[in-house]
Amino acid sequence: MSVLPDLFIALLGAVIGSFLNVCICRIPEGRSLVAPGSACPGCGHPIRPYDNIPVLSYLILKGRCRDCGRRISPRYIAVELITAVIALFLFQQYGFSLQFLSAFVFAAALVVVTFIDLEHGIIPDVITLPGIPLFMIPAVLVMGVSFLDAFLGAAVGGGVFYLIAEGYDFFTGREGMGGGDIKLLAMLGAFLGWQSLVFVLLVSSLLGSIVGIGVMVAKHEGMRYAIPFGPFLAVSALAYIFWGYDFSRVMNLYWG
Repeated sequence: MSVLPDLFIALLGAVIGSFLNVCICRIPEGRSLVAPGSACPGCGHPIRPYDNIPVLSYLILKGRCRDCGRRISPRYIAVELITAVIALFLFQQYGFSLQFLSAFVFAAALVVVTFIDLEHGIIPDVITLPGIPLFMIPAVLVMGVSFLDAFLGAAVGGGVFYLIAEGYDFFTGREGMGGGDIKLLAMLGAFLGWQSLVFVLLVSSLLGSIVGIGVMVAKHEGMRYAIPFGPFLAVSALAYIFWGYDFSRVMNLYWG
């Protein structure tokens, strides 16, 4: 079997990952994604085309600006590699299809959300709010999710969990799930269907607990140390794309 299609998809994913880095940098600041071109955050020198090759340029320059020598965040190469791997896995699952395109665009949005939340502690409304209706369309027309399941996914993710979060805040005096997380859940439910929310919340809570306890112990911060929950929701949603069918089948059997 030829590896050329896989290689092409992985390279394409890395290239798109380079653009996702632009989104991660500029969306929180409200800047244009088109202009001006990429530049070093230290000296402001425009990035040369041959220094803007995904993954390869970072390795050749050893993670530093060619002009001022300032260290460039490893997040750039991480996003490019992660996007390449996601593209490859989705391609192996769906092949060249509208399903692949739909799932990859959805995954790309999750990559942007994840790293913005990690760096700034926010989940931009400019991604999640338009994403609810926009991702519902391919969910129904391409991915095989019924309109009712997609609608309930958005409603449950956005509405029910909003009420739960408000109740938690009222009775404990502490914020539980943030507004950005709730809007992200609505977007996930709109694309994956309401059944996915059970899987997403179970897996994200488990991952969040494991990582959160590890970070708190390492930093000696106790319960005062807060970590963003959006990345765990995003990772769990991607996991559902690959393994959620088996989970849903088990749930359907359980509920008869």
